[in-house]
Amino acid sequence: MTDLVTLSGDTVVTTTLAIAEGTQTQHKNVLELARTYRADLEEFGMVAFGTRPRLPGQHGGGSTEYADLNEQQATLLLTYMRNSPIVRTFKKSLVRAFFQMAQRVNMRAANPLAVLNDPTAMRGLLLSYTEKVISLEKTVAEQAPDVATFHRIAAADGSMCMRDAAKALQVRPMDLRNWLISNRWIYQRPGCGGWLAYQERIQQGVMCHKINTVQRDDGSDKVVQQPRLTPKGIARIGTEWAKAAA
Repeated sequence: MTDLVTLSGDTVVTTTLAIAEGTQTQHKNVLELARTYRADLEEFGMVAFGTRPRLPGQHGGGSTEYADLNEQQATLLLTYMRNSPIVRTFKKSLVRAFFQMAQRVNMRAANPLAVLNDPTAMRGLLLSYTEKVISLEKTVAEQAPDVATFHRIAAADGSMCMRDAAKALQVRPMDLRNWLISNRWIYQRPGCGGWLAYQERIQQGVMCHKINTVQRDDGSDKVVQQPRLTPKGIARIGTEWAKAAA
């Protein structure tokens, strides 16, 4: 059973997986709804998309993509779903779960000694800490070669087109392009065939534009912008993919 709410840092979140399970809706439909209304959801913070291994018994292979949603985002997403009895019941459960988790977080922050006096809580904290240390050590060992490669790329000069960047990352160009679209690195203007980098990504130094002038058949000049990934951007993507695969 998927946890209804969890902590992501200091933020209480739910997932599209939990919403799909609680509303008895196919997860692909919930995820598509989150993508469709992503701009609305991101008025309440960035939507974090991620992947996790499929659970035993789930159909398909590989990993499952999902999105983390804070309380406001989850509430808004549920308003875009058909208000059936199942959805209404789940809404109440989710509101209650968010409230209860927020209360627990506030109590721990106000009185950290309460955890020390609770053997069950202490045992859970120690077990969680030990598991995280073991997992982190394993991840560091497994990712060390890739991370070293990404650091070398980040220190390099020059930028790459999407095809060359995909080759450097050892993925299909189509897969890289789809990732860049879904994570809001590139977009297309209506009526235009070419891709453009979001200004936010340019300011972050992970993408840039290469401007070329080509000649039309009638002899006139046409200015074409090509989005390119900087070494910093390639290293960032590679590091995020390595973490997601861990």
